[in-house]
Amino acid sequence: MISVTRRLEFDAGHRIPDHRSQCRNMHGHRYVLEVTLAGDVVNVPGASDNGMVMDFSDIKAIAREHVVDKWDHAFLVFAGDTAVRAFLESLPDHKTVVLDRIPTVENLARIAFDTLFPHYHGQYGGDLRLVRVRLYETPNCWADCEG
Repeated sequence: MISVTRRLEFDAGHRIPDHRSQCRNMHGHRYVLEVTLAGDVVNVPGASDNGMVMDFSDIKAIAREHVVDKWDHAFLVFAGDTAVRAFLESLPDHKTVVLDRIPTVENLARIAFDTLFPHYHGQYGGDLRLVRVRLYETPNCWADCEG
């Protein structure tokens, strides 16, 4: 079994409504998402992904479609943060993603993992599995969600 990791970046805003410090204010981050997959190396002569666990461009395409493109340049807001939701909904054509939990980096890593899991697990030869999503909120702060 070998693991591979693909790194993607996106920008998004959020706030932590109950936080005792500055994070209770609306602000944004340059997030970095790392998707780590494990599986056996493909051994199919003539196949485009021969010798790979999964082609990095395929890893990227799946992560972009299901997480990155939805969150990039959006404001990630907790459904229970009603005042901020009302404000965002008053902005025409604003890209807002309403979440079922507070958008801490820990919760976002879990959401990303749960969202991506079915799109990688058991694909590409059947032994492929998503083993970790790491989400950096800043270069020095991140959360890991492992399955």
